[in-house]
Amino acid sequence: MHNVFIDGRSGTTGLRIEQRLQNRRDINLLVLPEHMRRDHDARVEMHNRADVSFLCLPDAAAVEIAAQVRPETVIIDASTAHRIAPGWAYGMPELGADYRKAIQTGKRIGNPGCHASGFIALVKPLIQGGLLAEDARLTCVSLTGYTGGGKEVIEKYEAESRALGDVLCAPMQYALPQQHKHLPEMTVHTGLRHAPAFCPVIADYPCGIELTVPLHNLPKQAVLDCLREFYAGAAMINVTDDAEARPASHMHGRDDMEICVHGHDERLLLISRFDNLGKGASGAAVQCMNLAIGADEREGLVL
Repeated sequence: MHNVFIDGRSGTTGLRIEQRLQNRRDINLLVLPEHMRRDHDARVEMHNRADVSFLCLPDAAAVEIAAQVRPETVIIDASTAHRIAPGWAYGMPELGADYRKAIQTGKRIGNPGCHASGFIALVKPLIQGGLLAEDARLTCVSLTGYTGGGKEVIEKYEAESRALGDVLCAPMQYALPQQHKHLPEMTVHTGLRHAPAFCPVIADYPCGIELTVPLHNLPKQAVLDCLREFYAGAAMINVTDDAEARPASHMHGRDDMEICVHGHDERLLLISRFDNLGKGASGAAVQCMNLAIGADEREGLVL
């Protein structure tokens, strides 16, 4: 039995992590009384009682708490703070044996960002396979549901006072200055020398990401073969050449990812689809926990 504490369990990521764990017989969830959930000392004490702790907190708070947790506790940080930090594993075991081993044996794991997961999954295999150069300058468009924006954004989209024709009813680009917080990990964990031109778009539906990377003058079959070989045996990533168009919400409620290759040798569209709260957040965090405690990585997940 493993003691697990979720710091920030009332947020969207924390809630779904709790849902995935609450019926597991190998997990004992440590829960602070409601009146103590903002008590810093009580939270640190709970972290230090846990075998595994999830940090579903803002970046600064995650850094502060992580510095006070005993080395024996496995920390899985869902914030941006530690995704490229020295000494922290990156929580995407599909990226290679070294990534998987670091998750299994390390005690500090940075959970991937949602958009970043989809971009890295598409690009890293092609760079490693020699189909893309490290100095490639790529473009990425990512359509996401509003739950990835956190509590304040969710409240705006789900407000009863919203009227038909409200500005939120239409898709909207954001992070236009090209300073999105996912860009560093999108660069580091693909091996790219240049961050992509990144266009995230939020739309009026709860969950799901459809992320697209367009490419020119690459053999479609070679790209498909490269992706299939890279993810052969992966439990959480499925590669397909199915040409059927699907909505961005296609993977809603699931914890895995679908990768598709569309187009032809002159113009390709690489597409990853997944739930921004699944493989893009909570599902990935639980997958990392499973690996860290020696369980089947799929345990408790929706596939």
